[in-house]
Amino acid sequence: MYNHLWAVLLFKQFDFMKEETNQPNPELLIQLVKMKMPFGKYKDRLLCDLPVSYLEWFQRKGFPKGKPGILLETMYEIKINGLEELLRPLKG
Repeated sequence: MYNHLWAVLLFKQFDFMKEETNQPNPELLIQLVKMKMPFGKYKDRLLCDLPVSYLEWFQRKGFPKGKPGILLETMYEIKINGLEELLRPLKG
């Protein structure tokens, strides 16, 4: 499972026009430690610092469309699989 998730996180890239390519996208992980939540209860909190309970709520209700949804879903997968260590070197 870890290997599959790693592949998804690093090699799946969305062009935000509902097209999927298999190009490396390390920028996705960098955005998780730099981008702030744009709306809601945790507005202005870094995506990597969102509580897992909030991400689980999105999992149940549905992630938003576009880039925010992709990032939130990625953060959800990282947290539920205990892979937060992947982000530590990027936090700087």
